[in-house]
Amino acid sequence: MADHTALRVADLPQNVPTAFELRPSGDALDVLKDDLGLLGLRKVSFIGQIESQGKRDWKLTGKLGATVIQPCVVTLDPVTTRIETSVRRIYLADWSDPDEPEFEMPEDDETEALAAEIDPALVLSEALSLALPQYPRKPDAQLQHSNYTEPGKEAMTDDDAKPFAGLAELRDALKKDE
Repeated sequence: MADHTALRVADLPQNVPTAFELRPSGDALDVLKDDLGLLGLRKVSFIGQIESQGKRDWKLTGKLGATVIQPCVVTLDPVTTRIETSVRRIYLADWSDPDEPEFEMPEDDETEALAAEIDPALVLSEALSLALPQYPRKPDAQLQHSNYTEPGKEAMTDDDAKPFAGLAELRDALKKDE
């Protein structure tokens, strides 16, 4: 998908925005689905424009839409989510990577170095990855109570995992004795 959508910066007009419209299908959609680890992916569209920002910098803006199917974190059943999000990237000609190992990353994740090409398909893939629900869950999914332990031993309960609960009982017993 990336090979056919990259736009050479040298060929972009300075005074008029360059529109793009991506609607991956077939193999490109399958590759994107597999790259993102999805069960299903459909109705993907990325529509926007690239325009100059000053003399040497560029701005990409667009609307991304997609229907994704992911496994539920509780049941592993398919969960369908519709994603609609705005996307913006600023490409700076004078970008410089920090040399310091303890450099604090800026909160602005929209800015990056200007390369010879700007590829809306790569931006689509990155933006979709960032927009995916991290913990997709079916509305009625419930965790079931399970105990796992070695054969012949008693399973640890939730109460056993609360070490200070016993201290409260001990404190109350000591107060009664006084």
